[in-house]
Amino acid sequence: MRYFYNRPVLKQRTLKSLTQAVGVGLHSGQRVELTLRPAQPDTGIVFRRVDLPVPVDIPVSAPSVTDTRMASTISHGAAKVQTIEHLMSACAGLGLDNLYVDITAEEVPILDGSSASFVFLLQSAGIELQNAPRRFIRVLAPVEVSEGQGEALKWARLEPFHGYKLSFEIDFHHPAVDSTGQRVEFDLSHGSYARDIARARTFGFTKDVEMMRSNGLALGGGLDNAIVMDDYKVLNSDGLRYDDEFVKHKILDAMGDLYLIGKPLLAAYSAFRSGHALNNKLLRELQARPDAWEYATFRRPSDAPSSFHRLPQAA
Repeated sequence: MRYFYNRPVLKQRTLKSLTQAVGVGLHSGQRVELTLRPAQPDTGIVFRRVDLPVPVDIPVSAPSVTDTRMASTISHGAAKVQTIEHLMSACAGLGLDNLYVDITAEEVPILDGSSASFVFLLQSAGIELQNAPRRFIRVLAPVEVSEGQGEALKWARLEPFHGYKLSFEIDFHHPAVDSTGQRVEFDLSHGSYARDIARARTFGFTKDVEMMRSNGLALGGGLDNAIVMDDYKVLNSDGLRYDDEFVKHKILDAMGDLYLIGKPLLAAYSAFRSGHALNNKLLRELQARPDAWEYATFRRPSDAPSSFHRLPQAA
């Protein structure tokens, strides 16, 4: 790991005011209240379990992830917060560095199953620039993790790139999924997160629901917050929001999982059949290789990738 400091032009970002939401957890089915609050420079994103007898802060980081079954869960001691990836994805897409997330239960509300509601909440509170340099993690060398072989193979990779882009390929062998786009690339310098990615919903199959519910999962899931499929087709009456909504949701999830490293990445991410577990394994592998990354800020506007100039403007 090397440190690379210049006089910054890109500043850290937080909210101008607090904003709140109420919903249910996708897996727990519990009612939960969420309050998003501004935070001081260099705070990072911190989840706070305010329902506990003594509130517990859980700062996001790759090592804080303790469970990746069906969602990303972070913990501090016995306190945990589940299903944080959609909110984290919205923070990454809007370029928010510092934020307190007060939560009254152990799972972030699923809302409509995408990041669109979180984008609306964050934008309605307004974005404020802070008097501190925005620090990035620049990938210097390729890092890859994989699992399985043959048809069971899945992998995820980070490579050096002056900007931030993600590509993902899925392979579900399901007629409803196979009839849509199987691969998508999203480059923050060309696309709009709110328009192109944020509305992609989580998805599941009816054959898996009974098994999941018997294991205490998907208790809050339904057609109003997920794409649901039987063996042949999508059951939602309104169909899909994008022609390639399934793989776009995988991009959405990946952006949230990768933002758990605590800083925006300067990198190209690519993956085949990856998920929360492999994404977190990738971050841990990167951090275990000090030769593969460095902290970076930017002295001149021309030095910074255009993707980070195109973030939603501070009010």
